Amino acid sequence: MTRIIPVFAALLAAAPPAALAQDAAPREQVAMPQISLEHRALLRCSAAFALIAHGQANGNEAAQAYPDMAERGREFFVRASAKVMDEAGLDRVQLEHAMSAEAQELWDTGTLDQVVPSCLALLQG
Repeated sequence: MTRIIPVFAALLAAAPPAALAQDAAPREQVAMPQISLEHRALLRCSAAFALIAHGQANGNEAAQAYPDMAERGREFFVRASAKVMDEAGLDRVQLEHAMSAEAQELWDTGTLDQVVPSCLALLQG
């Protein structure tokens, strides 16, 4: 199984510290609170944009078919992360865990191309 975590580590490092509070809980002991459908969509789209941005940065031909995600995808990622953390009460570790799980699911099921069109609509807003 391909691990997606390095993609998110780089994006989380770019997020402002105020938006992403530190938590020292080990990854395997992460307790996840229930999140709303809206928050899950934000996490899924953030994961999709991160996967595309990673692919674009590495010259992946399929990723190049999408709009450039370097700036817009990162901005969406940061804003969505802050919103989910604030509204759902997630800490940084929980956020990373949830987003990595979303990305891993997109990767494992091959559904990235099915999810991206509705996510791109969120960039317009």
